[in-house]
Amino acid sequence: MIFLKIKNGRIKGSLENVYSNLSSLLFYKYIIFLLGLPVHIVMWCIYKTKYKSTQYQQMLHEHMEKIKKSSTYSELIHRYEEQYRSKKLYFNESISEQEMQGEATKLANERVLKMAQAELETTDQSNTNYQHFFAKCLQNRNFVIVSFIPGILMYLFLMIYARPLVRYIFERLVMTVFVIISVTIFVFSILHFSPADPAANILGESATAEQRAEFDHRYGLDQSYWVQLWDATKGILTLDLGYSYTGNEDVMASIANKFPVTLTIAFWSLLMAIVIAIPVGMISAAKTNSFWDYSFMFIALIGLSIPNFWQGLVFILNFSIKWHILPATYSPGDWLSIIMPVIVLGTGLTASIARMTRSSILEVVNEEYIVTAKAKGLKPSRVFINHALRNAIIPIITIIGLQFGGMLGGAAVTEKVFNISGLGSYIVDKQFVPDIPSILGGVVYIAITISIVNLAVDILYAFLNPRIRSQMKNT
Repeated sequence: MIFLKIKNGRIKGSLENVYSNLSSLLFYKYIIFLLGLPVHIVMWCIYKTKYKSTQYQQMLHEHMEKIKKSSTYSELIHRYEEQYRSKKLYFNESISEQEMQGEATKLANERVLKMAQAELETTDQSNTNYQHFFAKCLQNRNFVIVSFIPGILMYLFLMIYARPLVRYIFERLVMTVFVIISVTIFVFSILHFSPADPAANILGESATAEQRAEFDHRYGLDQSYWVQLWDATKGILTLDLGYSYTGNEDVMASIANKFPVTLTIAFWSLLMAIVIAIPVGMISAAKTNSFWDYSFMFIALIGLSIPNFWQGLVFILNFSIKWHILPATYSPGDWLSIIMPVIVLGTGLTASIARMTRSSILEVVNEEYIVTAKAKGLKPSRVFINHALRNAIIPIITIIGLQFGGMLGGAAVTEKVFNISGLGSYIVDKQFVPDIPSILGGVVYIAITISIVNLAVDILYAFLNPRIRSQMKNT
């Protein structure tokens, strides 16, 4: 527990503070209780049998002493003495000062007890609840050492939330897991309830009912929706999706062969877009309303308007058939064959990043800190790069992350044009069956890749934007 400081046998640090802060939120309170269930069961029994009654009696005694030191206590004694005196006079009995004082003190103490109990019931009893008790236990080194093994999940959770950046990453990882599970359920449900019949499409209309039933039984299609959903989810998590309906090929082996091809093309397209688009956007922003600005933005608009399949066909007709410069189809190991797919897939992304870079920089160039930097006599290039671009980079990173996911999802068209055996074209081919294991595996692992990219973008936000870091520390 490197984030704790141990001194004089007591743990001084953020562990109990993190627990107290999280326990004030209902959702986190139950999460912590479940993660440390063995420890909490024991400590709850101790709290109910010993600590709570002792602590309550101590607080009750403190409230009674507080009332006795006030003027209220003396007024009560005086009132009960008057009542005692009036009663004795009414019955013509002699008055004993010692007996009167004892009786008045007894009645006043009973009244003080009731007042203290009522005050405890109406005031905040946070110092006597279980969360406060457990937080005090966390301050003790021996307790943490003894309870660490049975409560290791709870302590790991508290350690994560003790560090803002680690907590930030952890929350997004949890969100990513939920996104992947949701995508799995959504895609499987669409495929399961689609009107297409895999057995009829693969075996043909001439197949007998017995042959279709055998096909459904072999691939588990005769089982209920929930059983099939569970098998599909388990297959995603264990990297074992079984065999495809067509060709009886191992689904994970097929995805492992085809996914790297799609990722490679998408990566080089992204790299090309960043290298070209950001300088173009910077030049357009620096020379706004100039010839270069109009020219670059006009070209970017054309790049956004051209469909991928049409651009690919134009490239093949000119660079392959007419001029014989580049190969028309993709061939693994031939780096020339990847040039046209990369350019076609990255054209739209390049145009989007260039336009976003220009607009983001123009939004910040008139801010006060830019004017102040210019007034200090800094070079225009230094002001532009160190101040304007640095503060405009967040929207640029956002569009890069979003467009990269779009490239993975939209790579199927480019792969079909250039005859690339990638994951996009693989999913499209299997869709017409529908081959549920193949489609589900392809879509989910694309979703996982996109989620990882978005996670990286979120982490970059934290490093590049001081406001996000400040917000993480304050929450």
